Amino acid sequence: MRTPIFLLASSALFLCAQPPEKPVVELQMMTWPEIKHAIEDEGMINVIVYNGGVEQRGPQNVVGGHNLMGEQTARAIALKLGHTLVAPVIPYSVNEAPDSLPWGTIGLTGPIFKEVNERVAEQLIKNGFKNVFLMGDHGGGQKELGEVAKELDAKYSAKGVHVYFCDRMYEKAQNDYWKWLADNHYPSYGHASIMDTSEMLYLSTRDNHDWEWVRKDLIKTAVGDPVPVRGQRRDPNAPRINNGITGDARPSTPELGKRIFDMKVDYAVDQMKEFLAGQKNGAN
Repeated sequence: MRTPIFLLASSALFLCAQPPEKPVVELQMMTWPEIKHAIEDEGMINVIVYNGGVEQRGPQNVVGGHNLMGEQTARAIALKLGHTLVAPVIPYSVNEAPDSLPWGTIGLTGPIFKEVNERVAEQLIKNGFKNVFLMGDHGGGQKELGEVAKELDAKYSAKGVHVYFCDRMYEKAQNDYWKWLADNHYPSYGHASIMDTSEMLYLSTRDNHDWEWVRKDLIKTAVGDPVPVRGQRRDPNAPRINNGITGDARPSTPELGKRIFDMKVDYAVDQMKEFLAGQKNGAN
């Protein structure tokens, strides 16, 4: 079991990457002497382990959206927090390809996902990082990330090493964004709908380029199954569009995408600062 698990984690190195931006904070774009120097001489003692995912995201969005957004989100968080590097994005989440629409989804089971994150975090600790921050771009795996952080922090905290789970950049940021959408009379949230499509549109078209993460000609028809009322299950007998979208992505814009992207970055950095402040105050 261990060999394929390590191959899963290392496959993040082969994600389609753009040329490195300056300053470089991505481990995979550094040599080992550069990493050693950054940790030991420049105080880069924090590291982000960001989990992405590969899944169908409607006809308009490429299936690697979580990974593509994750690379940019983790970089922005690292630069804003400071003294932080970014491990290669772990490209698969806890998920299961649905029988009715299997194309494009590659999911892990919870135990495998947890073991990958545990192994990666401990290897980063061996590299010399003092604070490992776990976070994820996909709902599947949030529980496991919390468990890994709790278990490893208990194991290493006496040595002055900490492992944290940054949950606010996912759940709280999304909930606050969805409320903002409702308050401003936008369609309901949902999978591959206005939030996801807008964020991918923003990140793939900023800086006067277009990486074509979103098939813009398909946005005008990007509407899927209705968003079920929270706490209620979808009627299995109701007819479905079943195109990978829940909700309505048609109003998506780069401006709406920038809003959720900035919220994710800000919420993560604020929580990370709280974790670090807790060390100084003796809370951790």
